[in-house]
Amino acid sequence: MKHPILVAIAAALAVSLSVSTMLNAEEAYMPIVDPADFSATIDNPYFRMPVGKTMYFESKTKDGLETTRIEITGDKLIVMGVETLVYWDRVYLNGRIKEETHDYLAQHSNGDVWYFGEDVDNYEDGKLKNHNGSWLAGRDGALPGIWLKANPRVGEVYREEYYQGHAEDMAKVMSVSETLTTSLGSFMNCIKTENWTPLEPDVKEAKHYCADAGGPVQEDNITEDETDTLIKVENGG
Repeated sequence: MKHPILVAIAAALAVSLSVSTMLNAEEAYMPIVDPADFSATIDNPYFRMPVGKTMYFESKTKDGLETTRIEITGDKLIVMGVETLVYWDRVYLNGRIKEETHDYLAQHSNGDVWYFGEDVDNYEDGKLKNHNGSWLAGRDGALPGIWLKANPRVGEVYREEYYQGHAEDMAKVMSVSETLTTSLGSFMNCIKTENWTPLEPDVKEAKHYCADAGGPVQEDNITEDETDTLIKVENGG
């Protein structure tokens, strides 16, 4: 007769292995995308993106002052039959453009915000250098991931994006009850995720999303000991 405790332990290990296998075996990752389940209206409490919203972030880096401007213009793009909302992100280093990204997002009927790809322009000394990091779901084997869960559970791990060898960001929910204090005030019950990619195993990040701010408030580059913080929100924020 098998000991019940040993059976329980074996079952738990089997579930853990199953989840690990699902996340690490490329052939096992196949998200179901039904366009009828998605909307370009994004009102997840931790990630409200009404048209007209503009967010400003600031970070002091080893190379100087980095500023980020994110706008929701209302532009849309159809990806895998899904109408996605454009999340326009521009990063400047000491006042000069460093990176410009158009991210394509849509909200599932369950409230999860999905990530369907990005067009990236990378600059060097103010001049366009390349488009490294670009990917689009449904093209060349790329698949969508989840930008942010509607009801995250501590310990949950999920793919944010998937384009083998090019874009493989992952996230793990670390907390759903963080308190964060910035120049804009104190935010309660924030979501904190740990973020990484197997393509750059030495790089670790953490992100904070707060319902009181309706979106991201802080991103920490743990490897470089740098913090990118929301300093201003306009129109719809």
